[in-house]
Amino acid sequence: MTTETKTIGIQSLQIGLNILEILAMEKEPLKFTDIQNLTSMTKSNLYKYLSTLSQFGLIYRNPHTNAYTLGHKLVQLGNVALGQSSLIEVVIPYFKKITEKTNLTVLLAVPTKKGPLISYILSADYGINIGAQMGTHLPLSSSTGVVFSAFEKDILMKEWEEKELSKFNESELQEFQGEKEKTRGVFFASKTEPLIKHVSSFSVPILNFNHELMGAITIVGITETVPKSADHLTGQYVLIVAKEISEYFGFRK
Repeated sequence: MTTETKTIGIQSLQIGLNILEILAMEKEPLKFTDIQNLTSMTKSNLYKYLSTLSQFGLIYRNPHTNAYTLGHKLVQLGNVALGQSSLIEVVIPYFKKITEKTNLTVLLAVPTKKGPLISYILSADYGINIGAQMGTHLPLSSSTGVVFSAFEKDILMKEWEEKELSKFNESELQEFQGEKEKTRGVFFASKTEPLIKHVSSFSVPILNFNHELMGAITIVGITETVPKSADHLTGQYVLIVAKEISEYFGFRK
């Protein structure tokens, strides 16, 4: 007989955090009645929570409109958290686990106006020429490029995408659009790399709390060793890793 262990939490703290999440998700100032409708709390209880959160700078009430927004303290704490954990610092231990488990090369690509930029590479022990190094911009026709096209919202990246798409013929455009739509659904793209023959890759996105693309994890290896489907055990493993990293930055699917 197994005993289920339940996580014990502080209910009042959970309620306070819920109010903060509501203010964050609505993305516009909310009045007292708006928050009450969204939380179903009594007026007296809600007033106590809002007063306490205001005292600590976690929320702010505009004295002219009486509407509430997130407070300066959260911005301060967020900046400290970001300063303590850059994306590269966070991914390094995960990348080590990936290479140990798969014996494949793993790289991190981040957004720039010139396209996905390789900002970190951890090579497999046997080594492989992937046709790129740190500082290389990857093309739209790569698995990383497909992930960036599927999830990147930055208008500067869209200019890069349009420039890249102008190089495609009609059949290539149709094929790419199909890959892009599929990638949005499964969070996974695979390709035979355009940079060098006999090398393939697959990529998965890293997203933040606002569902914005922070970067992509790309696994590279000899074509025969790289899975082409998210259903493959290696693909599933890397997807789980990407999900953990994304959740660290506040992502919730």
